Amino acid sequence: MTSDYHINIFYSAEDHAYIADIPDLKYCSAHGETPEEALREVLVAKEAWLEAAHANNRPIPSPRYRPAIYQVG
Repeated sequence: MTSDYHINIFYSAEDHAYIADIPDLKYCSAHGETPEEALREVLVAKEAWLEAAHANNRPIPSPRYRPAIYQVG
């Protein structure tokens, strides 16, 4: 299920913007002036990434990435 992809959001001082990325989808990232804008943009990027993979018969990875705080236990 593609809704389970983990999304990282962080502030980049170098870019003067918030960055959102999806580690399971190589090179799938976006930016925004706020964390909410970065999230909205990365969700658009995710849909485009999945559509392009499907159109080109490329494999779509299962959601597997979990931050270290969720791996303990």
